[in-house]
Amino acid sequence: MLPPSIGEKLAQHPSRDIVIEVVMDLGRLPEVRFPHGAEYLAEMPITREDLKYSINRVGSFSGDNRAGIERTLHRISAMRNRSGDIIGLTCRVGRAVYGTIGMIRDLVETGQSILLLGRPGVGKTTVLREIARVLADELHKRVVIIDTSNEIAGDGDIPHPAIGRARRMQVARPELQHQVMIEAVENHTPQVIVIDEIGTELEALAARTIAERGVQLVGTAHGNQIENLIKNPTLADLIGGIQAVTLGDDEARRRGSQKTVLERKAPPTFEIAVEMQERQRWVVHPNVSDTVDLLLRGQEPSPQIRTQSDSGEVEISQKPALQPLPGRQGLSVAPPAQPGGWRASGRMRPVPSGKPTVVNAEFEQMLDQAWQQPDLVEDKVRTPGPNGEDWPVYVYPYGVGRSQLEQVVELLNLPVVLTKDMNSADIVLALRSQIKNHSKLRQIAKARQLPIHAVKSSTIPQITKALRRALGMDDFNSSEALDLRLFSHQGSDDELEALEEARLAVEQIVIPKGQPVELLPRSPKVRKMQHELVEHYRLQSDSFGEEPNRRLRIYPA
Repeated sequence: MLPPSIGEKLAQHPSRDIVIEVVMDLGRLPEVRFPHGAEYLAEMPITREDLKYSINRVGSFSGDNRAGIERTLHRISAMRNRSGDIIGLTCRVGRAVYGTIGMIRDLVETGQSILLLGRPGVGKTTVLREIARVLADELHKRVVIIDTSNEIAGDGDIPHPAIGRARRMQVARPELQHQVMIEAVENHTPQVIVIDEIGTELEALAARTIAERGVQLVGTAHGNQIENLIKNPTLADLIGGIQAVTLGDDEARRRGSQKTVLERKAPPTFEIAVEMQERQRWVVHPNVSDTVDLLLRGQEPSPQIRTQSDSGEVEISQKPALQPLPGRQGLSVAPPAQPGGWRASGRMRPVPSGKPTVVNAEFEQMLDQAWQQPDLVEDKVRTPGPNGEDWPVYVYPYGVGRSQLEQVVELLNLPVVLTKDMNSADIVLALRSQIKNHSKLRQIAKARQLPIHAVKSSTIPQITKALRRALGMDDFNSSEALDLRLFSHQGSDDELEALEEARLAVEQIVIPKGQPVELLPRSPKVRKMQHELVEHYRLQSDSFGEEPNRRLRIYPA
């Protein structure tokens, strides 16, 4: 089917026996791809005449833009422009390789449904074709292949001999594959159904219907690992489906997990899953339900690792079970910690009921005196600020950590003096929750005409923002005013490096260009510092990804 100039050169190539595919794109040099790399086949770019020459020598293209050569296993895929004209061809070489299921022959003979996972080009379809032949010829079962794009049994009405005695049902359009799956069970009494590329929700539901009727399923799906199916809502039904369950307080405490957890909804459609990581290295999950349950509980499963040597010998090893995956809320293996302290010791006694004593009155008197504690500073020393204001500013903290306040004042060298006497204070710095719950604070501040500056939490970034706002220095775009040590907990090089990365991303990309930025993966503690730094710039950010690759994404305002 290739133009003569390309076909002759390919026929003389010393590595023609291991060709994977030939790519012909309009206006580009023809390219041949091998497992070890790619080469150009000609020095002249592909023309429309070359494409037309090849198109006329293959079968008709179906709805998924695939065609074949009759009585062969080759697959020709078309790329079209916006007008529907073909401007590129990917010619995949199809081979029937006998003995490719030697690593899972024992699993095929069990009669359980098998799901094959793997990246494109790893050989899923080749293995599927060989499984169909073994089941039909050697195990003498009635096998029906649902061949959507004629890739398993080849193009044309006569199937390729590589599938043995298995029968093939063609699909008119890819979106009708689920209907043909049900039709095969109802009309042709199969014992085994073979499906390639389960990719839609309807196909997943049809596969479950077939499995519930007692028919063995052998199929492939998009995804490298079972975890990919768990996160794919379209295909999650293949491994049982995922649902959120709300636990009671006692059950959540017993499990050591959150009240809302993820659990498997139903038995999986496929009892066995095979992850084809490489051509000679497969990871086998002999019990999919146990694997999914462990993953949802935050634990690492221990599947079988099967490898095959060049001589054909199969080695089976067990992957060791690891500790629970970081960042996942799941079942705890160890029993929950027992409560301790006064309550557990039995020495705590309930307060005797009765009328309130006069201690309450004494407490109120002590509370009134506490608002006006004598301060160490006798006389206020004032100096004019840059705009004529009086500096320093005397701050009365209420509910805010004094050590954090002193750290902010010292690092930023702010003109602030902390006072314990409200009479000598210029402003009140209080937690927002304290302002809502204590009307007495509001009354005293109103009587003394003191402005109250609220902070959301007693953290250094929040305190810094409030003090700078109170001093009229709230310029978050100023890089001179930003000290990264304020956002660092321990001041280590790793923390400062992560904070500097976030600062540069905000000041050089997010704010001036208005584009979101993703940072490098960091630990949860360091990501929290980066979140606080981004909040200082009045921007939004969130974490995404799975540990240990969870990272920050910063959004423009």
